[in-house]
Amino acid sequence: MTQHIHIVGICGTFMGGLALLARQMGHQVSGSDANVYPPMSLQLADAGIALANGYSAENLEPRPDLVVMGNALSRGNPEVEAVLDLGLPYISGPQWLGENVLAGRWVIAVSGTHGKTTTTSMLAWILEYAGMAPGFLVGGVPADFGLSATLGGSDFFVVEADEYDTAFFDKRSKFVHYKPRTLVIANLEYDHADIFPDLAAIETQFHHLVRCVPSQGLIIHGRAPAIDQVFSKGVWSPRQSFGTETDSQWKVRAMSLAGEQFELVSPEGATEVVTWSLIGQHNLLNACAAVAAAHHAGVPLPVAARALENFSGVKRRLELRGTPGGIAIFDDFAHHPTAIAMTLEAMRDRIGVGSGRLLAVIEPRSATMKDGHHGVALAAATAAADEVFWYEPPGLSWPLAALVAGQTGQSVWQHIDTLVDAVAVTATAGDAVVVMSNGGFGGIHEKLLQCLGKTEDVG
Repeated sequence: MTQHIHIVGICGTFMGGLALLARQMGHQVSGSDANVYPPMSLQLADAGIALANGYSAENLEPRPDLVVMGNALSRGNPEVEAVLDLGLPYISGPQWLGENVLAGRWVIAVSGTHGKTTTTSMLAWILEYAGMAPGFLVGGVPADFGLSATLGGSDFFVVEADEYDTAFFDKRSKFVHYKPRTLVIANLEYDHADIFPDLAAIETQFHHLVRCVPSQGLIIHGRAPAIDQVFSKGVWSPRQSFGTETDSQWKVRAMSLAGEQFELVSPEGATEVVTWSLIGQHNLLNACAAVAAAHHAGVPLPVAARALENFSGVKRRLELRGTPGGIAIFDDFAHHPTAIAMTLEAMRDRIGVGSGRLLAVIEPRSATMKDGHHGVALAAATAAADEVFWYEPPGLSWPLAALVAGQTGQSVWQHIDTLVDAVAVTATAGDAVVVMSNGGFGGIHEKLLQCLGKTEDVG
């Protein structure tokens, strides 16, 4: 039965993906968000989904059959209050996904603190390359697909399994609604300080997720003390480890400095060498996890290896935006000290010593960074960069000046335009500039491209 489904908070990647899935299922879909902007707004408009900019009771006319609530919404929001006052049926996004899309399918869920979007994209691409026509929902836009979600044409569905809370009326992590047959726990560190008081609270949610995996399923996991702690609470499914360690069941080994070539080894000892376009130790681990999960779904190791060689990456994951004046501008989503360090180290290896310089431009935008939980680790995370330009956004609860005090090559800027000017004065041909933020960063990427392009014209 088709319905009119209205999605509140529709322009987030997850909720926008749900909208695309609902539209593919034949439902009439509308939605609202505080900020309706590309690229998600364009994806939704192309799918014939009506969008309202801003939240209000008027967005609920004509009355929808069902309202799907995004987790960014809370009590006091005028549209939320109207839904409750009118007695309209409502549900969270993850619950709707679990009940209407994932039920009865072979769900492959990718969880962990870092690398979820890239690993999920790799995994979906491996299954697609193998002819298995998977459905997927990714918290980004895989370049090989050009969209963040599709129903697919088989029983397989690959989903990025986020530990963030579900909705204002359901404080469990999103992923407990997915009930995976194949589960990847890539890594586990403290994050989301606005939701979780400590790492133990996150471990509890992951334990709930582990409880949902059937005894005939499989858990593929990285090597981390916090993951061991999750398993110590109980595990009822087979497990396979992956990593660079010799005692990991799935092993990955870099064969070049930046990781452009690497070797995969299966638990049975089969090996494959992969040469691809990505770099960094973190991406080798992402690839190993994706291959292991695909193998559980029936993809032979050689096929998975060839798929990786044809993998085009994900938008905003070390995405090259342009090279004005011979200066490479990269956009990256890293917003945790571990992810920042891994990305910069990978770029340092690619550039090499004595070639160009590596400049990092970083916005501490995540709730955890804004609260100062990672303050001490941030300076060390940028060690691979030659120069670091920090943007101090409004609402930061701790002074960035204290972070850079006594640090060579680190500076703090309160205005994006002056930061752009400083980068333009510093950067020269052969340098790489990596812009890091989990938000739009005030359009800084385009500003840098334009500013450095003008500098090139003047030169």
